[in-house]
Order: sequence, then structure tokens, then C-alpha cells
Amino acid sequence: MKSIALALAAGMALAGCRTIPPAPVGPELLLTGVGRFAVFADLSTRTRSGDHARLRSLQVVEPGFEVDGKAFWGGWSWWTFDCAARTADRLDFASVSEGGIEGPAMPDTDPAYPAAPGGDAAELLAAACSDARPGPVLRTVESAVIAGQQALAE
Repeated sequence: MKSIALALAAGMALAGCRTIPPAPVGPELLLTGVGRFAVFADLSTRTRSGDHARLRSLQVVEPGFEVDGKAFWGGWSWWTFDCAARTADRLDFASVSEGGIEGPAMPDTDPAYPAAPGGDAAELLAAACSDARPGPVLRTVESAVIAGQQALAE
């Protein structure tokens, strides 16, 4: 009887010690384009349902960008895409001030529009609608801001 109790206790202890790989935590930021801004797709937020996709993007501004004396790194936006029709719909914008503090999201009520080749929307659509990762994936907003600002300076 004593050996059965010990075996049960050992089994319960081992069951509590299973190793489960951790889920990725934080963003997976892929640079999708550089123009007026450096734009990153956060692949960790990408979801697909049929021809429709959704993801969050980070828009990085040049160093020293200020509004009313307050320094900003850029902003986040949620997007939805119709991969078959090649349309994009920016849903909102939330500023990111220096240091990574995110402001409230402001809705973007403009309707979906065709994603013009070479534009930010088309580049984000490609990241949302494809599994390809053409470039390094950055894991922090700070590293994306540094890389984005370097790209803007080139």
C-alpha cells in the first residue's frame, strides 16, 4: 500500500513538471517598406480567414519628430485586407511617444481601398496574405524604431 501511495505521489509530481514550450511573446516586426515612414508588419498579430486577413502595423517616424513639443516614435494601426480583391482598410491609429508609451486608438472611418502597388497598404497586404518573411524579424518596438530610423536616414 505504501508503494502505491509513493508511486501516485511521484506521478503527480512528474505530471506537474512537464515542459511546455512557451508561446512567442511580444511583437514580430517585419520591415515592409520605407517612404515617408518606415512601416513594420507585426506578424504576431496576423490572422487569416479565407481571403481576409488582419494585422497590426507599426509606423516609425524620423528621429526628432515632435508634436507640440512632445517627441514621438510613430504609431500603431490595425488593418484588414481582402487578399483576393487586393483591398486594404486601415481601422485606427494610436500614437507611440518616445519611450514606447502608446496613446489611445483613434478610429479611421475611411472605407477599404485598392492597395496600390508599391504603397504601404500593398506592402502590408503582402505580409498579411503571405507566409513569406523577406527580411529579419525584430522582437521589440525599440529595435524597430532604431532600424526604421536608420532606414529613413539612408
